[in-house]
Amino acid sequence: MTQPARPPIAPSRPAHPIRVVPPPRPLSVPGLLRAVIRNPIEAWPQVVYEEPVYRRRLAGRDTVFITDPELVRLVLVDHADSFGKADAMLRALQPALGDGLLTADGERWRWQRRAGSPIFRHERILGFLPEMIAAAERTRDAWLARDGATIEVAHEMMRTTFDIIVETMLSGRRGIPVEAVERSITEYLDSTSWNVAYALIGAPRWTPYPGRKRAERARDYLRAEVLRVVAERRAAEEKRPDLIGLLLEASDPETGRAMSDRELADNLLTFITAGHETTALALTWTFYLLDLYPEIADRVRAEIEAVTGGGSLAPEHVGRLAYTRQVLQEAMRLYPPAPIIARDALEEVTVGDVHIPARASVLLPVYAMHRHVRIWDEPDRFDPDRFAPEAVKARHRYAYLPFGAGPRICIGMSFALLEAAAILAVLLPAIRLRAATAEPPSLKLRITLRPGAGLPMRVAARR
Repeated sequence: MTQPARPPIAPSRPAHPIRVVPPPRPLSVPGLLRAVIRNPIEAWPQVVYEEPVYRRRLAGRDTVFITDPELVRLVLVDHADSFGKADAMLRALQPALGDGLLTADGERWRWQRRAGSPIFRHERILGFLPEMIAAAERTRDAWLARDGATIEVAHEMMRTTFDIIVETMLSGRRGIPVEAVERSITEYLDSTSWNVAYALIGAPRWTPYPGRKRAERARDYLRAEVLRVVAERRAAEEKRPDLIGLLLEASDPETGRAMSDRELADNLLTFITAGHETTALALTWTFYLLDLYPEIADRVRAEIEAVTGGGSLAPEHVGRLAYTRQVLQEAMRLYPPAPIIARDALEEVTVGDVHIPARASVLLPVYAMHRHVRIWDEPDRFDPDRFAPEAVKARHRYAYLPFGAGPRICIGMSFALLEAAAILAVLLPAIRLRAATAEPPSLKLRITLRPGAGLPMRVAARR
């Protein structure tokens, strides 16, 4: 389908969307730790956005930032077995998520990936589109009933994507305390920067920090709820074609091994927490950007109208929304929901011409890569045409990493892209969201990249 002509960016709009202002020079150790606890992304110095490799030493251990796409490929693909999940990330996530796909390593990860992969085949994901569209329509109708009101977009998108997770994974809200689960996820993630900071200085895992008891209560509640759901479904004779039903029947195609209740709970928690949060944030930042650039929003709406004929969105329409996907991809370039990939070197290894000692921390700062002056022309500019097919072909495959890459690329990538496109295609034709305040949002890294104080926007029904 021929895309609508690209209009010029309005000169009255800001030159660039908001970004993190990095320190011009590397921070001192005390300053670094304060920044990591407050907002880790603020600890990355300017050099990370300009050079292919940056190295510093902390507490007797090397930390190596790598932003060169070819070196990234070597770390994530060619030398993938030389690197394991970073201790800092495990300390932050493993207490809540256990040893599911996001946190497991080695053979434990490989067999779960083999068992879970059939669930995320394209034809299965397409079968979830009706539930995705229905959830988006419920959000649309709720917003239309609040025409003129101010909403917190990040929260609203979290509720929408959580609704989809519940419908597609658990066959609806039967006995699921949605608000309590969503609140517990947020309370747990809010504490994770302390775990990251303590890992940097080698502090014991039991070291106390502000909010630790609240985070532990949230963790225990999440695990108890999911284990309850797993036990009830395993005991039930009814089979349902949702994700938990598919996981109950899944087995390793090489060994025939099936998942235990604990492994099922670990993976469900991973999909619930990581799955709904990342897509919700991608949409949140997309609405922020489309408010800044209404001419691009108009171009998206024109595509949606051309594909749907001005009618309701149907599952078969979603795959034809090429420019809509480009907008989402560019939003995830500027604001990647998962803004860092962290690995620890399991052995001494040389990557290209970079020597990495055993135990070194290797950081692939996705947010910085997506704004890197050596990779992108005018990196802070919002331009969805960066993801037109010819532009993508001309760029290094490992310059853009919103879902990671290599063997551990996000298993739910296709699910997330279809979900985000479906939600945007339902909401955008009916509603315009405008900033409710002149104060721009801030960026806060808590495993995911969130608006620090939320994103309040005013609902305006399109007439």
